[in-house]
This record gives sequence, C-alpha cells and structure tokens, in this order.
Amino acid sequence: MPTLAELEREALACTRCPLSGGRTQVVFGVGNPDADLMFVGEAPGREEDLKGEPFVGRSGKLLDKLVLEEMGLTREQFYIANVLKCRPPNNRDPLPDEITACRPFLEEQVKVIGAKVIVTLGNFATKLLLNTTEGITKVRGRTYPYGVATLVPTYHPSAALQGGGTEVLARMRADLVRAKQALPA
Repeated sequence: MPTLAELEREALACTRCPLSGGRTQVVFGVGNPDADLMFVGEAPGREEDLKGEPFVGRSGKLLDKLVLEEMGLTREQFYIANVLKCRPPNNRDPLPDEITACRPFLEEQVKVIGAKVIVTLGNFATKLLLNTTEGITKVRGRTYPYGVATLVPTYHPSAALQGGGTEVLARMRADLVRAKQALPA
C-alpha cells in the first residue's frame, strides 16, 4: 500500500482527465492522517483550487462550525478529502469519467487513513462510496457498514447555504451526532 505522501505525489502529477488542464493546483486532502474520522466531499471549488486545500470556502467554514458544535472536534482531529482532486469548470457537477479517473486516489486515501467513521457530504461522495444510485435525501439518517468502518451520509454544507436553511442544518447536525456515536470511545 502506498503512503499518503506517495499517493499525493502521484495525484499532483495526474493527467488522467481533462480537469488537470484547468486546475490551479491539485486539492488532495488535509488533516490528521491517523484520524478515526474522515469526511469526503464532492470536488474543489474556486477557493479550494486557489489554496490547494479542501473545504476552505463558505462550505468549509460551515462544516468546521457544525463539527465543532456537534462533535467537539477541530479540523486538526479529522481528515478531509474530495471525490475529485481538481476543480470542475464553473463548479459544475463531476462527470462520470472524472469520477472514474479520481476514484483510485480516493479509495487509496480511505485505506491509508483507515478511519473508523467516514462521513460523505452530498450526493456524489455518497453514491460513489455506497455504490448506489439513490440520492442523499433517501439514504441519510442511517449508518452503513463500509469495510471495517461505518459510513454516515449527510448533506453537503452548500445545500444549507443555498437555500436548505434550518431544516437541512438540523438534519446535518443529527447526522454528525450519529457519526460521533459511531466513533470509538
């Protein structure tokens, strides 16, 4: 199994899909590589592409706030990555061939981190890791076995920011409590 550093080096040089031509930088992942908790999002946005770190924009600030309030954890205590490592133009949804190209990086990240709980943020991460076509509204609210880990699907923070309001926030909070309960004591 490659180390996280080796995997990141490989991702930094990746040209498996056309997104590599438009990126400012690869957004590999960040956080504690020995964490029991891992978050998986969709794809980098503009702020993430510029900084090279996932979830640094408005969605990231909201996620950090919710995780601190519901789980008592800061970003240094978990690991966070995305399905795609490069920003899609105009923040459009990931395309199937892009997901296929990036999937091996995410699968290896999940193995190397070895988190006990994986929280998927939104449809793309949830559908990929659960290998389902059902959307987030159908599958959230429960936990799922994922190898030796527990997978907890929830909404992407952008869903709350883009009009989901208090209802989406309440459901996200409940899902984060569910994730906290699944963590080892």
